[in-house]
Amino acid sequence: MLEGARTILGLPEPEMVATLGEWSRELALDLFTAMAQLRAFDERAVILQRQGRIGTYPTFYGEEAVQAASVRALRSGDWLFPTYRQTAVVTLRGCPPLVPLLMWRGHPGGWHDVMEYRVAPICVPVATNLPHAVGAAWGAQLRHLDLVSLAYGGDGATSAGDFHEACNLAAVVGAPVIFLINNNQWAISTPVNKQTKVRRIADKAAGYGMPGVRVDGFDVFACYQVVREAAARARAGEGPSLIEAIGYRLGPHGTADEPSLYRDQAAGLLWEPMEPLRRTQMALVAAGLASEIELDRIRDDTVAGLRNIGDAVEACAPVTIEEIATTVHRETPWGLLPDHLREPSWTPEAADGG
Repeated sequence: MLEGARTILGLPEPEMVATLGEWSRELALDLFTAMAQLRAFDERAVILQRQGRIGTYPTFYGEEAVQAASVRALRSGDWLFPTYRQTAVVTLRGCPPLVPLLMWRGHPGGWHDVMEYRVAPICVPVATNLPHAVGAAWGAQLRHLDLVSLAYGGDGATSAGDFHEACNLAAVVGAPVIFLINNNQWAISTPVNKQTKVRRIADKAAGYGMPGVRVDGFDVFACYQVVREAAARARAGEGPSLIEAIGYRLGPHGTADEPSLYRDQAAGLLWEPMEPLRRTQMALVAAGLASEIELDRIRDDTVAGLRNIGDAVEACAPVTIEEIATTVHRETPWGLLPDHLREPSWTPEAADGG
């Protein structure tokens, strides 16, 4: 079905497709569970947004394989640099789901401890996280630390200036960084063929002197394999890599978007049967690594664990102006202080020395 969808849509095949037989039951179940956790988070976040409990939310339905595989293929001390589309990757490092949900509520409690989880703050401006990842990787290299940075991005990010600067610098200094580009065919309402002329985003890597590989973004095992190989290259001192994960944006750009206004819904129907979570479940059952009952239980448990999280979101105390200010400034600006804490910076008495 996936191959037929690519033929109809005129998309080339990715080079890297993994075979299930290469992976252990333990790893397979771990990857499936991670994807189930991401799916449950995404679905719950959409519900909370529709209920008015959080603000506009960027969905990532269909990207679970790329995200779960990339986290699991790296070490816990490696750095992740997410965009708004990877809201929940920090939960795969042990952060409570409440934290990233609070971020979309505009609550200061939505800022996770970046040093504890080794996940940088979410970058909403497109591609601005890429230079940050290079800086962290280069810094680790200069200090002889065995660390790798991975930065996420969409196909649209590869048309931004930050992408060029990040790739160029990473290649020149040989930084141990991985650029993981999720090509879901759409940069909001702009199709990929209208925002870049190359047919293969992976080919952009050649212009910077780094390897580029395409992978089936709906195949969690293939994604795990290519990230693991890119990380091994980086640790060996062989520099950066660019990975293009091919998939399709099955949902809207975000909860404020209506994709039927600018794209043919039939294309999504071709890709829908191959969404990564169900696809992986079918593969595990067919290979005899797990039963439908076992995998359904995993999915049910992840959903149940988030069922009441909306109440936890609303239970957080309202934010004061001072709290908002101190998350941006080291000290609350004078103009934002409550009246009883304001001290005039100038008085006639002070000027007279009296």
